[in-house]
Amino acid sequence: MELPADLPTGLAEPLEPLVRRVLAGNPSPFTYTGTQTYVVGDGADVAVIDPGPADEDHIAAILATVGEARIAAIMCTHTHRDHSPAAAPLKARTGAPIIGCAPLILADDGPRADEAFDTTYAPDRVLADGERVSGSGWTIEAVATPGHTSNHLCLALVESGGLFTGDHVMGWSTSVISPPDGDMAAYMQSLARLQERSDRIYYPAHGPAVENPAQLVRGMMGHRKQRERQVLRQLEAGPQTIPAMVPAMYKGIDTRLYGAAGRSVLAHLIDLENRGAVARDGELWRLVAGARETANSVS
Repeated sequence: MELPADLPTGLAEPLEPLVRRVLAGNPSPFTYTGTQTYVVGDGADVAVIDPGPADEDHIAAILATVGEARIAAIMCTHTHRDHSPAAAPLKARTGAPIIGCAPLILADDGPRADEAFDTTYAPDRVLADGERVSGSGWTIEAVATPGHTSNHLCLALVESGGLFTGDHVMGWSTSVISPPDGDMAAYMQSLARLQERSDRIYYPAHGPAVENPAQLVRGMMGHRKQRERQVLRQLEAGPQTIPAMVPAMYKGIDTRLYGAAGRSVLAHLIDLENRGAVARDGELWRLVAGARETANSVS
């Protein structure tokens, strides 16, 4: 995996008057350059969004960025282990409340070790869609975006039109949708919801800011529909297993990502199954009569 040079790990990068970014030192094929924690606010109090892994150096960098300000809220978009584990130690050191997504723990959510759910996450307040948290000169509104996980939230900065998108939308890669919790139909509905909004810029948890959000979301929806068509084309040749489909559908990707790609293929297949387009016999998946018409009528 090629990463940009001179990564500012542990440094506060100002992105706009109310937003600073601190990069954690956890790069990987799944996190790109690492988890990006955002500090929102430039006054007496701030919010910390996606505090990241429970890494001492990263926690120290967050506290240095906050400085003398009070942390009014530690906010998490979802509870994968590269996003929320630092919330508990940050709360212990500052007394700040943990506010944001609901807790969610599954025994197995696929092959990604860094994507396991955080068992330490214990929010003081769970935000429902549309609820807000305010501080000195800033307001953050919850936007429910299930799909990548069932508890995923995006967080909108009302004053500037910025949207912290967690793992729901990223400029460098598509989001992994890993059943049983990851849900492709819910993910597509959440993308459609963002398409209806007028956010100025996206700040994802991994990768650069997205300055053309509407265009990116359109492209991502088109990409997912193209993947669905690929699944149907693969099954036109006869029943297949997911491991047999992945290399044909994801040509040229790092083989270390085959497991994650397989989870997204499974998510597409479950969605198509729910729509009556495909059926499964053990590990084999097959088309059913009228599959193309059924899929196209719902897409």
